Amino acid sequence: MIDTHSHIYDEAYKEDFDEMISRARETGVERLVMPGIDSSCHDDMVACADALPGFAYPAIGLHPTEIGENWREELQFVYDHFDDRPWVAIGEIGMDLYWSREYQKEQMEVFCAQLSLAAEKDLPVIIHAREATEEIFECLRRVAKPLRGSFHAFTGSYETYRRIKAAGDFYVGIGGVVTFKNAHIAQAVERIPLEDILLETDAPYLTPVPYRGKRNESAYVRYVAEKIAAVKGVAFEVVNRVTTENAADLFRFFKK
Repeated sequence: MIDTHSHIYDEAYKEDFDEMISRARETGVERLVMPGIDSSCHDDMVACADALPGFAYPAIGLHPTEIGENWREELQFVYDHFDDRPWVAIGEIGMDLYWSREYQKEQMEVFCAQLSLAAEKDLPVIIHAREATEEIFECLRRVAKPLRGSFHAFTGSYETYRRIKAAGDFYVGIGGVVTFKNAHIAQAVERIPLEDILLETDAPYLTPVPYRGKRNESAYVRYVAEKIAAVKGVAFEVVNRVTTENAADLFRFFKK
């Protein structure tokens, strides 16, 4: 399995980092992608990548909730460090209007800038979209360049998935929410082709059942895969194989 969205550099793992990584490997996680957030966590993320070569792959990007008064400096940080190493993606980028719309204009500007950078450098994007569906599609239209990537933590409808596919070469990242009781995303997952799905945890957040309410970790991606298998009526091994192929193709793990 490949966990395509895991913040293993988070302070939540400070006390048991090695054990957490061992559990992920023992569960069958072969690789994971670490999305960037902002300059404050960059060094910790890079240190994780250096400590786990061939297992933990870093991305670079400015998260929408971290856009504030110093957004220009934070965006410049992405540009300044872009050539430091071969990042697997630009992300986590996007828009989040759930908490506040104070910096909506700036979020759109930063998102469009990072989309353009991804198109220029032929890198996938990891898109965070919360309470900003129309704004996200507006930015994709503005950039109007070939894009590929994943819509992280997708919980939308099948119709929204169809719009995503029309906007570029995108996958949808399915995480722990699919295991929640009465989660509407399960209905969409039933209809979305497995060939367009990525597994993810968003660890330490969005913990799946049976550990909901506790700290998430990459080992729990197996519960996501098992739920998808149950929803779609296929074997776990099929979900594992196809989603692994999807992630390897998107992030080009075997072409680096």
